[in-house]
Amino acid sequence: MRLTNVTHLRLPFGRLWGYDVSASALGRPLPVSFDQRIHVGAGDRPGSWMALSFRLPAPTRRESIAEAWLAVIARHGTLRSAFAPGADGDPMLHEIEIGPGSWVEHEVAPGQAVNDALREVLDAACSPYRHPSHRLCVLETAAGLTVVIAADHAHVDMWSMLVIARDLLSALDTGRAGAKPTPAPAFVEHTQALLARDAAPNRVRQRWEDIIEDSGDVMPQFPLPLGAPEPHRERVEVRDVFDVDDAAAFAAQARDDGVSTLARAVVAMTAVTREMAGTPLRAVFPVHSRFEDTWHDSVGWFITNSVLESDVAEPHAAAAAVKEAVQLGAWPLADVLAPWGGMPVAPGMFAISWLDLRRLPVRIDSVGLDAQYVSAATDTDGVMLWFILDESGLHLRCRYPDTVEARASVGGWLDLLVARLQADARSSVRGRLQVADRTFRLERASRDDIEAIAALLFDDQFGSDRESVELERYEAAFSAVARDSSNYLGVVRDSADRMVATMQLTVIPGLSRGGSTRLQIEGLRVAPGERSRGLGTAMLEWAHEFGRARGARLAQVTTDEARDRTRAFYARLGYQTAHVGLKRHI
Repeated sequence: MRLTNVTHLRLPFGRLWGYDVSASALGRPLPVSFDQRIHVGAGDRPGSWMALSFRLPAPTRRESIAEAWLAVIARHGTLRSAFAPGADGDPMLHEIEIGPGSWVEHEVAPGQAVNDALREVLDAACSPYRHPSHRLCVLETAAGLTVVIAADHAHVDMWSMLVIARDLLSALDTGRAGAKPTPAPAFVEHTQALLARDAAPNRVRQRWEDIIEDSGDVMPQFPLPLGAPEPHRERVEVRDVFDVDDAAAFAAQARDDGVSTLARAVVAMTAVTREMAGTPLRAVFPVHSRFEDTWHDSVGWFITNSVLESDVAEPHAAAAAVKEAVQLGAWPLADVLAPWGGMPVAPGMFAISWLDLRRLPVRIDSVGLDAQYVSAATDTDGVMLWFILDESGLHLRCRYPDTVEARASVGGWLDLLVARLQADARSSVRGRLQVADRTFRLERASRDDIEAIAALLFDDQFGSDRESVELERYEAAFSAVARDSSNYLGVVRDSADRMVATMQLTVIPGLSRGGSTRLQIEGLRVAPGERSRGLGTAMLEWAHEFGRARGARLAQVTTDEARDRTRAFYARLGYQTAHVGLKRHI
């Protein structure tokens, strides 16, 4: 899912509507979590919200969307709660009742971007002390409806936004809107359970103390200059680190190392921090607190902060650092941080968040819905890094002060980090083909490989009749293949970096065979000197794994009837002549 910021959000022009619910007076008091107390205690302010936007798959009446939204609110207690300052100034949380309201059109002024108009609405509606501090918006365009759901961060996390979107879409299904929803376990129950937990043992307290002391008696800070230690206008960078193929390669290397993908990413961050700053990687590390399945379908701020310290850029050391961070965040923080009077935050605080959407029990069709996680725009004096791993790859968003120093420091750190991660993916064990005592590397073809690929295609039993000597035609075809994410044009290199084989893989979704996805294998060619030595077999085994990773259940190839040896080769590998393929020129 795309990570973005409200100033970067891709929105078409149209009419912007917001739904005003009715809210009761403040009701009974509710428990406040440690992180809520810090967040809301900073007071009403713009830019404290988070949002999710998505396009509705079918034309829908606004009245139906409002009914579905009220059903979502009725299901999740945290959306029926509001903060107010207590007598001592500390935030108090209260139950409120939410009822039907009305749609209000928000004007997009002449010359104003839709993003800016939306930002004004969400900044006003989703600040910490609003009653309620969430907002449903709909953008009506000729192309359809885009829904934006936002809430102050005190009531939601990124996981929660998926739950809200899923429940809204479910309520919009035929016959569901207006039905009485089943209440999900309330976040305040989770807060109460955490408050009742045992205090952290001495070893945990000591480790927190060591890390904070090493960070200068404050929470970890970004180790390079950021400019004047005060809030500045933010700079937000959004980078797509891996596509699905490089993400699979990176994960394969992590598995081969016996660690998680996150740990492998921590290796890269540790190495970059050591290289640029000469220090260990130290960062605030949010970890989710949905310790039991009970909370998987709930909405709330199920996040607690921990600290990550990684000193050695080695997989198992990084894995141990991640494990320690999760353990350090598993205890009530109010008690752990009491010696510092709460979380000792200082300008320059560095935080790293990691979320693997593929492992969450909550899913929406983020591609089909064009769903986007949206952060607010705000001033900042620290560095916050978000990683999202999903079916399309690894994505990164970073927020830092927009100063000359921070652009050089954080921008340079990000450049080096992304380059390191991508290099790790390219050198992954996933691309290695072991054939007897020889090692080859299979990787995505580049434009520099076009001439060598064309030569392999030409050097074939039928190639001189079918292939062209005009390289421009292959270059144009390469551009088309490279743009299409369903295609993978691979090349194989030997230990001397000579290209010795090629093949093209295409993933074809379809409805036949019970909605089976197919893997089409085309243009498999091996250089004459490497034929009949097992390389083709290794390539096909790699191709099958490639297809399985993308949900393919069937692999298919076509070959000329006159290629007796080629047909025998595929038959030995389990391919059957179960169909008759027909072709004609058009």
